[in-house]
Amino acid sequence: MPAPPPPPSIALSILLLRAAVSSALGLDSSTPKHQAPIVTHLRVPGTGKIGVNLGKKTTAMPAGCGIVAVKEGDEFRDSFLDAVQGEMEELIKANHSVKSFKVTRQVYEAKFGKIGYDESNSGVVDTKKKKKKKPKKDKDGKEIIEPEVDPMTEVLDVVYVQNVCFGVAAGPVCASTGEIGEVAIGRGERDSMVVLGRDCSVTVQFTVGGLEAAAAAALGEEEMNAIDLQSDKGAYPTEGSLGKHGSALNDKFSAPATTVEDVAVGIEKAIIEENAEMVVNPWDVAGEIDYTKLIEKFGSQEIDAALLARIESAIKKIGKVDTLHPWIRRSIFFSHRDMNKILDCVESGKPFYLYTGRGPSSAAMHLGHLVPFMMTRWLQEAFDVPLVVQMTDDEKYLWKGVYNDGDDNLDHYRGLTIENAKDIIACGFIKEKTFLFSDCEYVGLMYPNIVRIWKSVTYSTAKAMFGFEGGSNIGQSAFPAIQAAPSFPSSFPVVLDAGRDSKMACLIPCAIDQDPYFRMTRDVAHKLTPKDHPLGGKPALFHSKFFPPLQGAAGKMSSSDDSSAIFLTDDSDEIARKIKSYAYSGGQETSKLQKEKGANLEMDVSYQWLRFFLDDDAELEKIGKDYGSGSGEFWATGMVKNRLIGILQEMVKKHQERRAKVTNEVVREWMEERKLSF
Repeated sequence: MPAPPPPPSIALSILLLRAAVSSALGLDSSTPKHQAPIVTHLRVPGTGKIGVNLGKKTTAMPAGCGIVAVKEGDEFRDSFLDAVQGEMEELIKANHSVKSFKVTRQVYEAKFGKIGYDESNSGVVDTKKKKKKKPKKDKDGKEIIEPEVDPMTEVLDVVYVQNVCFGVAAGPVCASTGEIGEVAIGRGERDSMVVLGRDCSVTVQFTVGGLEAAAAAALGEEEMNAIDLQSDKGAYPTEGSLGKHGSALNDKFSAPATTVEDVAVGIEKAIIEENAEMVVNPWDVAGEIDYTKLIEKFGSQEIDAALLARIESAIKKIGKVDTLHPWIRRSIFFSHRDMNKILDCVESGKPFYLYTGRGPSSAAMHLGHLVPFMMTRWLQEAFDVPLVVQMTDDEKYLWKGVYNDGDDNLDHYRGLTIENAKDIIACGFIKEKTFLFSDCEYVGLMYPNIVRIWKSVTYSTAKAMFGFEGGSNIGQSAFPAIQAAPSFPSSFPVVLDAGRDSKMACLIPCAIDQDPYFRMTRDVAHKLTPKDHPLGGKPALFHSKFFPPLQGAAGKMSSSDDSSAIFLTDDSDEIARKIKSYAYSGGQETSKLQKEKGANLEMDVSYQWLRFFLDDDAELEKIGKDYGSGSGEFWATGMVKNRLIGILQEMVKKHQERRAKVTNEVVREWMEERKLSF
């Protein structure tokens, strides 16, 4: 699998440094420069190293061409690094806004021309420059099989820095250049060098400070050492051109794209307005999400009016809640598998349980992570049923962990399990009916079912469903069975008092991107349960839409991009700052236009977030009517943002107060194997 991306400030600094190098060498900085991912060789937190290959010597190169400037004190080298440092300081000081969007490689290349793929999985390279690499070998001399990723399904981070540059970044980036804080160019003998002449290459080592420094340091040196992307050898555009991508780009638009602003318009037109190819799987969500098409693609069923009526009737008979959850009424939970059969169980008095989970990848969860848990809490209360919560610390280690000669950080993810469990408990679940478990600790009791699932699923099926390739470690290939096992009550002989003859049904509330795991599960379920199981052994599913990031109402919030999310650790001031600074507005550019045309509610993040967190249907309808028409109390973006800020500040504060009462000992009590009450 690909190495984890660098922190957002370093990913953005890489693009800016290439532009700064271009300007320092006298190239036309007003010309858009297509840039590919390049070196981020992070050996200590907060540092990086880039390699820029400028292509063949051209008339655009300065008189210093032919000089090899490596050693500290070289006059040309030092003056060049001073110029690069000055360019970077100006770019940061200017606080240019940054637009970023995810797009599949296939769509990107269709719009901007062919880009070669580096099979080392490090990024994009120029195929003409690519050299065949010697196979890597381990300490015993055995060849290391590199990951194989289909470049046509790869998801790229495309970035446009206003009035500066555009390109493909090495990962998510900051929302503005000012967020980087500072960039210090390395001056030591091995830090930076300039080799002009035949190769026309520049290497610059740098250290990033500012907002990302603490976050980078928090990752720890082990995790940083895992980020070791190789340099590309792509030709850098020369003066007055768009390099090898210029003709392909210009062919796509009616007028030649000769300014950065033209390129930005072109990118938005090609990628946003024309809707980049939709990608939804357990690891990547990209493009404009069309939920109707997603239902067709996955083969699930829409939650229609008839099903809503059945759910409402069932919960009213149970008597624990008296109305449907707003997320069900508003089609935020929009798709299902066999929910009708779960209601059949309810009406006939047959038992069922809830199963959901969390992959602990960071200590701080964000609002998007809460969505399935808040829905699950409501379902637990409404149907008065038990719940199991799987903490997949094993999964996160297999995909993101570090292993080097016996030294690993598995315990890091086991520690995150405890921290994330505190947030889950703070959601308000019923302790007597809830069991949280770590895969690393509990897997033994699930193992018989895991083995049965392994036996039932061919590797060809797993490859087709999950995209496993030769470079996937064997743990990744085996993991889907571990996520599938809690779907069967016999995986909990004590907690659910269930044996292999149990007919207890399972309902899984989850985001739609997790569906592939359970499609596989449903295909083999009949082999693990009694023949007269009410759902044929299959788990039922209740799918949610994605909670949108601050930068746009389409897509999925990311914990790797601080500016895309409100975290449960954010204070009131930080919540207000993020909403005001980053929440994408569907309003018009001027007050006059807003009053004439109103806002695009589908594109407005603040309004879409209110659909999640404003319970009052009447107030939500009023805000939508006012904002959508540009009239009334909530006619403008500022009013809508302020209402959202107030709701989130109160909600997050209450969550933090509940979480503060959850100690490590309390978590252990919730994770103790015990028979649940049902």
